[in-house]
Amino acid sequence: MHDSSTGSDTGTDSTGNTARPSRRAVLAATAGLTAALTVPATAHAAHGTPGERRLRALISRMTLEEKVGQLFVMRVYGHSATAPDQADVDTNLKEIGVRTAAELIERYRVGGIIYFAWAHNTRDPHQIVDLSNGIQRASLDQPRGLPVLIATDQEHGAVCRVGEPATLFPGAMAVGAGRSRADARTLGRISGAELRAMGVNQDYSPDTDVNVNPANPVIGVRSFGADPEAVAALVAAEVRGYQSAGVAATAKHFPGHGDTAVDSHYGFPVITHSRELWERLDAVPFRAAIAAGIDSVMTAHIQFPALDDSGDPATLSHPILTGILRGELGYDGVVITDSLGMQGVRTKYGDDRVPVLALKAGVDQLLNPPSLDVAWHAVLKAVQEGELTEDRLDESILRILRLKARRGLFDHPWASHAGVDRTVGTRSHLATADRIAERTTTLLVNEDGTLPFDPRRERRLLVVGADPASPSGTTGPPTGVLAAALTELGFDATALSTGTAPSAAAIDKAVTAARDADAVVVGTYNVTAGNAQRTLVERLLATGRPVAVVAIRNPYDVAQFPSVRACLATYCWTDVELRAAARVIAGRVAPRGKLPVPVQRADDPAEVLYPIGYGLTY
Repeated sequence: MHDSSTGSDTGTDSTGNTARPSRRAVLAATAGLTAALTVPATAHAAHGTPGERRLRALISRMTLEEKVGQLFVMRVYGHSATAPDQADVDTNLKEIGVRTAAELIERYRVGGIIYFAWAHNTRDPHQIVDLSNGIQRASLDQPRGLPVLIATDQEHGAVCRVGEPATLFPGAMAVGAGRSRADARTLGRISGAELRAMGVNQDYSPDTDVNVNPANPVIGVRSFGADPEAVAALVAAEVRGYQSAGVAATAKHFPGHGDTAVDSHYGFPVITHSRELWERLDAVPFRAAIAAGIDSVMTAHIQFPALDDSGDPATLSHPILTGILRGELGYDGVVITDSLGMQGVRTKYGDDRVPVLALKAGVDQLLNPPSLDVAWHAVLKAVQEGELTEDRLDESILRILRLKARRGLFDHPWASHAGVDRTVGTRSHLATADRIAERTTTLLVNEDGTLPFDPRRERRLLVVGADPASPSGTTGPPTGVLAAALTELGFDATALSTGTAPSAAAIDKAVTAARDADAVVVGTYNVTAGNAQRTLVERLLATGRPVAVVAIRNPYDVAQFPSVRACLATYCWTDVELRAAARVIAGRVAPRGKLPVPVQRADDPAEVLYPIGYGLTY
C-alpha cells in the first residue's frame, strides 16, 4: 500500500530527487566527498584533504543548535514524513511535541532517524522508500541542510524491523552454527543492498557479543556464539558485507553484553569478568570489527567494574569509551549509545544528565532519548554553561559527517521505487537465504536413525508445540510453517499449537492426535526445568510414535529431554530457518550445522553435554 501523499514524499525523477536550490547547493558544495573520504573509521582523514576541508567548512557554518541536533538519532511515528496517520500524529505530539518526521527535523535538526515496525515506519519496501526520501528532503531543505543517517535494527533472526517481502536471513547464532565467513559476508551484502534500496543507510548489526551465559535474557541467539575467535571471524565478514553495500554496520554492545542475567532494557546488569577475561573473551570480536573498518560501535548499558569501578554504565564511562575503545583499541569511528530510553542507563542519573555524561564519556550519537526536548536542551545548556565545549561537539559531528560521506550520502542520499523492484526480496536473494539456512540446522540427537522421516513410511505427521509471535515480519506461526513445509515435501502434516506453557488439556489433545499420526514433530521454545513443554514431550514419547524435537530458539532445550531420540536446533523461529529444518527432517538435505555454544547438563551445569562444534549428519 502506498502513501496517499506520494507527491510530497517521492520525487520527480527516478531517484526521488526534486532538486531545489538549498538541497542542490549543499550537495554541490560537498560533491565528491564519497571518493575523498573513503578512509576507514579507524584512521583519521588527513586534515588537508579536500574532503576533510569541506566537512570542516560545513561544521564551521552550523549554528550551535544545529550542532546539538546532529548528535541525536530519534524515533518518529508514521509511514510518511509529511502525512502520517492521525494516530501517529497524536503519538508524535504526545512523545516528541511534533506532528511528523519533517517537523521533527525542522525543529531539532536531528542527524539521524531510527525505524521501528511498532512506530509504523516499515509497512512495505515502497512505503519505506517514500518515507526515507521524505526524511532526506525535509533535512536537505533546511538552511545548511545535511543528509540524514536512517538506521534500523536489522540483525536477522530474532531482531528485525523490515519484514517480508524483504529477504530475511537466519540470525547470528544460526550463522555461527553454519561457521561460514562467506555466508556471513553474503548475508551482510544482500541485506545491506536491500536496506540501502529502501533508503536505510545504517544498520545496528552485527551483534558482537560473545554469549557465554545460557540464561542471558537479552542476547542469546542474537550472538554468533561462545567462542570469541569464531564470533570475531563472522562479525568481521558481516561488517565487510554490509559496508560493501553502502550501509554503515554497527558492532554492539561494547564492551560486551554476552554474560548477563539481566536485560538492560529493564534493569542494570553487572559484568563480573576480570580485565584479563575481557581481553580474551569480550574484546576479541570488537577488535576484529575495528580491523574490518567498522563504521560505528554501540555502547552497552552495563556495569563492568573491572574496566571502570565507578558504578556508571559503560555508555557513560570515560575510562571505557575514551580510555579503552578510543585509546587502547584505536577506534576513531562513530560511537553511538544504545537506546537512552532503556532502564540500564536511567537508573543512576536523570534523563537531562545522561546525554551530557555520554558525550563527556566519548559518545558521538545519542540514540532515542525518552524525551528529545529534555535531552536536546540539556546538551545545549551544557555547552552554553561551559560544561561541554563547542569543540567537543565538533569532534563528534566530524565523525558523523565522515560516516555520511563514506556511505555516499552527500552524493546520493535518495532511494527509488525502481531500486526496490530490482533489489528487495528478489528470487535469487530468497534462494540464497534458503541455502544459507540449510547449512545452519544442527542435528543433536538421532538414535537408531529416527531421522530423516520418510513420507512413504511416516506419511501422517503431527506438528505440535510452541508458537511464539513471529520475530520479524515473517508469516508464522512456527507449527503452521513447519506443517506447510513438510506437506510440500510429500507428507500429510497437521499443525496443532500447544503454546510455550501447554495446559493439561492441550497436552491431552496433542497426545490423542499423536495416536492417529505416524510420527510427531515438536517445536520447543526456551524450555526450563519446570516447564510443561517437558511434560508434553514425555507424554508424546510414551505414545510409541517416532518423535523429533525441534528447538526453535535456544539449543539448550535439548538438555531438558534426556530420553528424546531425535532433536534438531534451528536457533530461531523465522520461516527461512523452519523451512530448512523441514528439509532436514524430510532428508532432502543433510544437517550440517555445528553447535556454536556448549550445551550443559540440565541437572549439572558444570558438565558439558554437547561441546562447541558438536553436530551429527545423515
